[in-house]
Amino acid sequence: MSTTTTITQTNEVLTLSTLSTGIAARLASRSNRYTKSTSGLAPSYLQANLIILPSKYAADFRDLCARNPVPCPLIAESSVPGDFSILKSYLPSVPDCKIASSLDLRTDCPRFNVYQDSKLAKEGIPDIVSQWTSDHVAFLIGCSYSFESALVRAGFPPRHALLDRNVPMYRTNIPLNPAGAFIGGTYVVSMRPYKKKDIEAIRAITRRYLPTHGECVAWGWEAVEKLGIKNIDLPQWGDAPLTIDGRPLGEMLGDEENVPLFWGCGVTPQEAVMRAELEGVVMAHAPGHMLVLDCLEEEVLK
Repeated sequence: MSTTTTITQTNEVLTLSTLSTGIAARLASRSNRYTKSTSGLAPSYLQANLIILPSKYAADFRDLCARNPVPCPLIAESSVPGDFSILKSYLPSVPDCKIASSLDLRTDCPRFNVYQDSKLAKEGIPDIVSQWTSDHVAFLIGCSYSFESALVRAGFPPRHALLDRNVPMYRTNIPLNPAGAFIGGTYVVSMRPYKKKDIEAIRAITRRYLPTHGECVAWGWEAVEKLGIKNIDLPQWGDAPLTIDGRPLGEMLGDEENVPLFWGCGVTPQEAVMRAELEGVVMAHAPGHMLVLDCLEEEVLK
C-alpha cells in the first residue's frame, strides 16, 4: 500500500470557508481539524459515502449496488483487498488516478462508525486505523451532498446548510432488492424542505446527478406517511429538521412553504449491514461525514 501525505497536527479548527478542495478536506479530517458534517464543504467537489466490508461479502455488495442503483450508486472501490489508498473507479468519465490523491480511507472522513457482527459498536470515532485489516474492501457510494452546490448556484440552498446542521435521514418502508447476504434491507432517504412552487426546478437540477442518487424519490407532505416515516421531527440519523426560524418542521404540516423532498441516501448500505447479520467488522463513515474526492461534481452529470 502506498504512503499517504501527512499534515501537521494543530489545535486549529477549520470551517467550511477554509476548505475549498477535496484534498484539503481530507487532510483536515485526517488531522482531526475538521470534525463536522461535510455538507457545503469544498463546493463542487464530489463527496462519497464509505462502507468497508470483509472481502467475503464484496461480491454480494457489488450485486446489491447493481440491483439498487438509486440508494446505492457505486462509484469506486479498493483496488485490492486491504488497500486504503488506491481506488478503482466505476465512473466512466473519471479514471482511477483522478478519484482521490494522497488518500487514507482509515482517516479521511471526519468521523466513522464501526459495526461488529452487524451491530453498531462504535459511533462517531475519528479514525478506523486499529480496525482496518488486510482483508477489508472499501466501497464508495455516491452522496446527495454532491448536488447541493448546484442547488446553491440556482438559488435553492438546502435548509440544513443554512442552519449549520446535518441533513435529516430516515429509515423507510421501501424494500431493497436483495443480493446474497444482503436481505431484508430498506431504503434510507435524506430530506430537504423547499417551497411547493420550486419542486419541479429542484427535481430538474438533481435529476442529472444519477451517480449521486439523482432526483428525489418522493415529495410532499403525503410522502411522509407513504414512506413509513412515523415522525418527521425524529430522523434516525442526522439532525431534526427545522424551519428557517428554528421551529420543528412537523409543526408546519401541510404548509406549502415547507414541503419535504426525499432523496435516496448512501446510509442505506449501513442499514443493509444491520439487517443482514454479517460476521466480523464492518466500517463506514458516520452519517453526514463524507469522504470528499478530487473529481468535480460536473464530471458525473448525465
